Amino acid sequence: MALHTILFLFVAGALGGALNAVAGGGSFVAFPALLFSGVAPIAANATNTVALWVGTTASSRAYRKHFDISRRVMIPLTVTSLIGGIAGAYLLLHTPAQTFLRVLPWLMLGATLLFIFGGRLAGGSKSGLAHDASTTALTVAVLFELIVAVYGGYFGGGVGILNLAMLAAIGMTDIHAMNALKVVLGILINGVAVIAFIAWRAVAWKPGSVVIVGALVGGYFGAHYAQKLPPAWIRAFVIMVGAGMTIYFFWKAY
Repeated sequence: MALHTILFLFVAGALGGALNAVAGGGSFVAFPALLFSGVAPIAANATNTVALWVGTTASSRAYRKHFDISRRVMIPLTVTSLIGGIAGAYLLLHTPAQTFLRVLPWLMLGATLLFIFGGRLAGGSKSGLAHDASTTALTVAVLFELIVAVYGGYFGGGVGILNLAMLAAIGMTDIHAMNALKVVLGILINGVAVIAFIAWRAVAWKPGSVVIVGALVGGYFGAHYAQKLPPAWIRAFVIMVGAGMTIYFFWKAY
């Protein structure tokens, strides 16, 4: 690869990793960069998933002090994330993307609105970590997470926004704690997809290795510095990213 291509992919990976650590949407930087560098669409999708999964894993260390989730919430979300991630990876490898992507803008719109108004829907819960989430709220969250996980295994762009919306709906109010759980769920969803993509030899390792290094750097430092910002700023950034991705996908799909 030419030096300018290496630098381009590294920067794209770093930006993607940082975005995923803060709000999600890193795929909308890294995925187009891989396409632009000449990687075929399905291979670019698989490579992007692997690279940003590594970056997301790196960011989890920076959020460890905010991770305090009850087993009642964590276990069903974990199981659902694994099942959905496997199903989504299978869909990517066996079906065309166009039909699914036409649903994406509506999914992103709903997720952004859910993130904004999720606290009200949860009845104004101030638990911060959703320890007292009702059974109904948790059931809805698990069903929503199944959809998110299938989508995440299939494509993954914006999966962080979707997970943050789900967490807001079950009463979580601490944006840093929400990001911590979002990172863990993202690791699970994309982790099983990564295994499938590697097994099917769908990953373009040469450009992917450059994106991986960038995502490692961006993922860790993005999470580290995000925690130094006021929570209101992070929430505003998440809403801005969600709105931007919604508009982008409506434009692309329709």
